[in-house]
Amino acid sequence: MTVTRGLEGVVATTSSISSIIDDTLTYVGYDIDDLAVNATFEEVIYLLWHRKLPTKLELAELTKQLAENAELPKEVIDHFKMYPIDKVHPMGALRSAVSLLGLYDEEADAMDPEANYRKAIRLQAKLPTIVTTFARIRKGLEPVAPRTDLSFAANFLYMLSGQEPEPIAIEAFNKALVLHADHELNASTFTARVCVATLSDVYSGITAAIGALKGPLHGGANEAVMKMLTEIGSVDQVDSYVREKLDNKEKIMGFGHRVYRKGDPRAKHLKVMSEKLTNLTGKPEYYEMSTRIENIVTGEKNLPPNVDFYSASVYDSLGIDHDLFTPIFAVSRVSGWLAHILEQYENNRLIRPRADYTGPGMQKYIPVEQRGL
Repeated sequence: MTVTRGLEGVVATTSSISSIIDDTLTYVGYDIDDLAVNATFEEVIYLLWHRKLPTKLELAELTKQLAENAELPKEVIDHFKMYPIDKVHPMGALRSAVSLLGLYDEEADAMDPEANYRKAIRLQAKLPTIVTTFARIRKGLEPVAPRTDLSFAANFLYMLSGQEPEPIAIEAFNKALVLHADHELNASTFTARVCVATLSDVYSGITAAIGALKGPLHGGANEAVMKMLTEIGSVDQVDSYVREKLDNKEKIMGFGHRVYRKGDPRAKHLKVMSEKLTNLTGKPEYYEMSTRIENIVTGEKNLPPNVDFYSASVYDSLGIDHDLFTPIFAVSRVSGWLAHILEQYENNRLIRPRADYTGPGMQKYIPVEQRGL
């Protein structure tokens, strides 16, 4: 057997959802640059699930379905109030809430395609409400009910703050959702497919994916980037901070990628939004620090920034708590997870790789009395 650590370069399945070829990311053949500039997140959801962009009527129907399914069961809201708020990370709350949602869905274990699609609608609709509801409850605030007259991006920001967001905030958040929606066979997507390949249910697949996304080497990287910017504090501290990290061979979060060699094509869109928003909110230092860090790390180590790097300052400029950055990643990426789960069900085969054993050879059992003290 040939061992490939981390499965790097291993092709595990076929998929018609997204691709990364020659450092170009596409969703169903549409370049991410095209979608980031022109598409709404609702259009991207439809594209990932149906492999085509929606007509006006199809988009209106999807938007209506998402709006109608955004409210949470009272039991889930009450469950949040039982958490040890000062100790629970929002990703832990999200993981538990999605698992709990499955208990209140009468179709949770139904496996026909129609039922699975209805569950996909419910999960996509409810994840923003889970994140915003927990975010408010932990601050002693009442949850803000979702509205049916706002876009997906606007509704999230509204439920989080209780105020209608400005157009530039909606534009930035919509762009971030589009950019994070899918990314071929990343760690959390692979986890979801492995889970449902056993013919486990959609809720289990999404719960498993959230668990994988929680790690700092995956979805947690953007939160780590913001922590780094906060620690640095000002532009004049960037050089000494970064050089000390590099000299100690410590990882600079938000740089490099397992798949991209010339650079993450998503990063440039968030860099533009970061400059606009940090200037608008009176925090230009976060953008200035970020560009200085990029100049040093990319210039000296040839490591370009990835999507996590500039998303941190974008989310901070939108007034979003730093530990909500990764749950927001999930709010977007669940669209891709669901697309892959539905695709896995369509042509399923149990995912069961092998391992190259490196332990001791054949041994003989010795009774405990003969093993010494």
